[in-house]
Amino acid sequence: MNEEISLSPIGREQIHRLEYALLVGTLFRSEVLEELRNPSERLTWVDSLAVAAAALARERAKMTVSQIAEDIGRTEATVRNHLTGKTKAGQLVRQTLEKFLREGVKIELPSMREIEETKAKLEEERQKSQKLEALIHEVKKSLQELIEKLEKT
Repeated sequence: MNEEISLSPIGREQIHRLEYALLVGTLFRSEVLEELRNPSERLTWVDSLAVAAAALARERAKMTVSQIAEDIGRTEATVRNHLTGKTKAGQLVRQTLEKFLREGVKIELPSMREIEETKAKLEEERQKSQKLEALIHEVKKSLQELIEKLEKT
């Protein structure tokens, strides 16, 4: 699929194309690739970039902050932080958008099936990460209780 990406999207399909173009364009920036080398931060980084790209694409489609938040399932504060550049992800995606505005963009995008598969994998990894964080919390709690018992004896 090799189609023009509208920088002023109208409708879901054009919004999604711009969103994915912003994400791909940002992911391949050298500073982002460097950040992605750290496996402990990789999932967080990709998620933040995806949210920022989704927010900016919808902003370009003239959606309000509350509409964007509802559409992508994030808080208005999160959306606002990405749109105003208060987050590193928001800054990077905005820079990619500015480059697209200056130079234009034509990106080879994966099929919608591939995108949906990737989203599903990302969600699966996010859930695994949350489970591991909960397990680590429980282990820390158990260790703390054990230390307290040992100190009492």
